[in-house]
Amino acid sequence: MTFQARISTRFEPGSPHRLGAHFDGGGTNFAVFSENAQQVYLCLYSADGHQEEHRLPLPERTGGIWHGYLPGLQPGALYGYRVAGPYDPDQGHRFNINKLLLDPYTREMSGDFTDHGATFGYQVDAPQTDLSFDARDSAGYVPKSIVPDPAIYAPDAEPLARGWDNTVIYEAHVKGATIRNPAVPDALRGTFDGLGSPQMLDHLSALGITTIELLPVQAIKSESALIRRGLVNYWGYNTIGFFAPEPRYLGPAGVLGFRAMVERFHTAGIEVILDVVYNHSAEGDHLGPTLSFRGLDNAAYYRLLDGQPRYYVNDTGCGNTLDVRHPIVTRLILDSLRHWVQVMGVDGFRFDLATTLCREDHGFDRRGGFLDALRQDPVLSAVKLIAEPWDIGPGGYQLGSFPAEFAEWNDRFRDTVRRFWHGDRQSAQDLGSALLGSADIFDTQGRRVWSSINFAAAHDGFTLADTTRYAQRHNHANGEDNHDGHHANFSENFGVEGPTDDPGITAARLRRQRNLLATTLLSQGTPMLLAGDEGGHSKRGNNNSYCQDNEVNWIDWSALDSDLIAFTAALTRFRRDHPVLRQNNFLHGAIRTSDDKPDVEWRGFDGAALNWRDPGLACLCLHLRGNAETPRGTAETDEVLLAFNRTGDPQELILPPASRGWAREIDTSVMQQRRLALPGVSIVVPPHAIAAFCLSDGAAE
Repeated sequence: MTFQARISTRFEPGSPHRLGAHFDGGGTNFAVFSENAQQVYLCLYSADGHQEEHRLPLPERTGGIWHGYLPGLQPGALYGYRVAGPYDPDQGHRFNINKLLLDPYTREMSGDFTDHGATFGYQVDAPQTDLSFDARDSAGYVPKSIVPDPAIYAPDAEPLARGWDNTVIYEAHVKGATIRNPAVPDALRGTFDGLGSPQMLDHLSALGITTIELLPVQAIKSESALIRRGLVNYWGYNTIGFFAPEPRYLGPAGVLGFRAMVERFHTAGIEVILDVVYNHSAEGDHLGPTLSFRGLDNAAYYRLLDGQPRYYVNDTGCGNTLDVRHPIVTRLILDSLRHWVQVMGVDGFRFDLATTLCREDHGFDRRGGFLDALRQDPVLSAVKLIAEPWDIGPGGYQLGSFPAEFAEWNDRFRDTVRRFWHGDRQSAQDLGSALLGSADIFDTQGRRVWSSINFAAAHDGFTLADTTRYAQRHNHANGEDNHDGHHANFSENFGVEGPTDDPGITAARLRRQRNLLATTLLSQGTPMLLAGDEGGHSKRGNNNSYCQDNEVNWIDWSALDSDLIAFTAALTRFRRDHPVLRQNNFLHGAIRTSDDKPDVEWRGFDGAALNWRDPGLACLCLHLRGNAETPRGTAETDEVLLAFNRTGDPQELILPPASRGWAREIDTSVMQQRRLALPGVSIVVPPHAIAAFCLSDGAAE
């Protein structure tokens, strides 16, 4: 049955107020933005997506929004847009009516992207490259938008709304975290349904995770250069459908599986944060395909070079940069974010290359239009917001510059803890700052300690295990002659590059991993773990595995170290049980009103003041009391002493006086953790180890 038999093809004016396609029970309203178009056409397709059955000009234009209402058109109908206008790249215009365009507001897609030459607006083999014009129809090589069913997309979801004070983030890839997990049912592996399965939830709950942060799950298209090398964009930082879940992660429940996954996470007390990519799109540079924004209105959606609008501003390093200075682009992003919160139920967002979203004509501006709009939005201002505080443009590194509503990925923390345990000189001084939430960076304008997202490893770079197995990156499989990826990894192979059966090397590597985990989870701020690091997952030395959809990235759960997982859980439990490790306010040694003692105190192992001028400083103690404003007379029950011994020798630690004595709860020199009440005034801290102590009640295990 064709649409001809079911609908009237007589467009009514409709409304410009809601962008996208919206069914109201009697028909569907369409609204799309293009301020430079001459005409926008709605194209309706057969159920299999192969035949264009109607091409209808949108009848009305209000400002830059083209709109119309089709009586009788039901949810499930397949459609796309074609736009007539000038094809003049030298003036920034790339309209081509022969290219079928994805609705920027589409909630679902039918079909897949291909890399066929017809998807390009120009003749790919022409001498004039993108100045030429390609008249082939691209419809057979691109997905179609689907008119959504309003019953599926009801805006009635409720975020979990946990505070920041006990947040432990777990950064994961939907497929990589589940595809090789034998506990997850076969039919659900690699999908949202599988990630939300009881087996995954049990693991995360036992691990002490409060928040899962998902690598991009919005609709993705792999870059042409990757496809030519037989690779794909596995990580997903190349999105094109900001409202649509990536089809390759859909399981038996389809789109509903995403919302069901979020609800199951919430039932387990775990938040869901999405890594979102609004700084660029999958259309690439001037030689990229025409899939949506480029064909709708290239000059409006993208930032073009001043005086050379044929080319794109490339602050992202991905070929193009979305122009958030344009109110419609800002509206698109905010509408997308609200969709994921109100319809899908997510609890927050990590903004990839967030500096790009804050660029005005004069450069980065923490009071720019996008941030202002986001911070005053009644929905979005109430969820967790995390910035990746850099891009590759001028002045792009902006760590510590975001408003107080944001937390920020702290890559300096990563490098500092790696350098310290690597044995680098002067690194203890930087570690002192990192352990207290990098106050020198973040303690401004009322920001909280949770602003610093602390991690020793993330998706980008070596895994935790690989920082102990490889001295050099091994990215040959990426097809770029091993030139891609980080140069400075601050890693160590302990004498053998890669896997080894040597028990001494294996033991040293595991101790380093425990030290990195403990430093991350015992520091002030918000800790983040990379999925698999809790059990020693390795990517075989690939520190830029964005294009590896295979065993390099997929966690082999059968190979994970269960003892290391238990050690990680012991750390999260210790952090949870001791609020002094997760203060809201920065600690600066202020005198507490309750006992006239400082809220935090540095000391040497001998009890004396630290010599911070010593470039080789390798032993230090941090005595945390916390809460400088506790009223006098209030019982103090939580103090923690952290002792770091980077040397190769055991070191005697003189314990500070305490009313109830001390108990050692964490000792990274061993895998199994047991509480030890200490009857004396000193204890030996093993070499290359961290020991964590709390006030003792006299009990010991």
